[in-house]
Amino acid sequence: MHAANATVLKSGQGRVGALGALGLRFMITGAQSGGGFTLLEQPLGPRALAAPLHRHSREDEYSFVLTGRIGALLGDEVVFGEPGDLIFKPRGQWHTYWNAMDHESKMLEIISPAGFEGYFDELITLFAGGRPKPEVAAAVAARYGLEMDFASIPRLVAEHGVSFG
Repeated sequence: MHAANATVLKSGQGRVGALGALGLRFMITGAQSGGGFTLLEQPLGPRALAAPLHRHSREDEYSFVLTGRIGALLGDEVVFGEPGDLIFKPRGQWHTYWNAMDHESKMLEIISPAGFEGYFDELITLFAGGRPKPEVAAAVAARYGLEMDFASIPRLVAEHGVSFG
């Protein structure tokens, strides 16, 4: 069992990065939670798709909406979360999400068990040098048990009035 020290992460503290319109503030990592979970703050730009349709083989995700309105496709169902709402994305389910507003939305993302934050770390590093080759990004996703459906992007953009990338 992991014995963590009590901590207060102040507003504005924590490592930050971005993947397109999706911001990432690393609040609690797997190392800090003993592998139990990761906590990220995720601001998402106006009318932006966060990711192509995808599914995780190892983690469940819980998105707690702080500001704005987040749309999500969970399997075949479109749902919307507003401040105070929790969107649950279980492992193995195809899903994606987007900001349905004309201004930034923000949510807390809990990923359990921890470890998937490494995927974000690797992508932030890859994208710092420009857009990586698709096969490089696909290899990173595969290491984290992530399947991506890039062909879903044009349909999602058209159906939900958002942009990607």
